[in-house]
Amino acid sequence: MDLSKLVVVDRFASQVEADLAKSELESAGIDAMVQADRAGGMRDHLAWSGFGFKVLVREEDAVDAHEVLNPPQDSSTEPFVPNDKNSAPSK
Repeated sequence: MDLSKLVVVDRFASQVEADLAKSELESAGIDAMVQADRAGGMRDHLAWSGFGFKVLVREEDAVDAHEVLNPPQDSSTEPFVPNDKNSAPSK
C-alpha cells in the first residue's frame, strides 16, 4: 500500500471494531490499514486518549470506502416495532 496519500475514513473506540471495518473494506477490494498510538500494544489506553483507532485508505478509494462502511439505509427493510410490549407479532 502506498503510504504517501492515505486518508482517514472512520475512527473507532476499539481495535476489534477497527479490524472489522478493515476486513469489510478488504472484502470489497479496498486496501486498508488501522492506525493507533498504543505504544506497541503495551498501552491500549493511549489510543482512547487520542483519536482512537483510525481506518485509513488510499485517497482515491475514500469515497468507495465511505460507502462500504456507511451503506444507504433501505426504507423497505424497517425493523419490526411492536405496538404493545406484551403482544406477539401477528401471523
